Amino acid sequence: MMIPVRCFTCGAVIADRWDEYDKRVNKEHQDPAKVLDDLGFKRYCCRRMFISNIELIDEFVENGR
Repeated sequence: MMIPVRCFTCGAVIADRWDEYDKRVNKEHQDPAKVLDDLGFKRYCCRRMFISNIELIDEFVENGR
């Protein structure tokens, strides 16, 4: 996964919580807003980094072969 280490706007470290977010939202089908609250994301700029992230690395790897 290629999530930025820090939020582009405020500079808070966010990458360390990606695996937990991904597991709870995509595998356990929990509400993304609730998960972000549980993980301690209060600023909308940090929340944006998670909600708007698109996993493109798999597409780049497949197209490069």
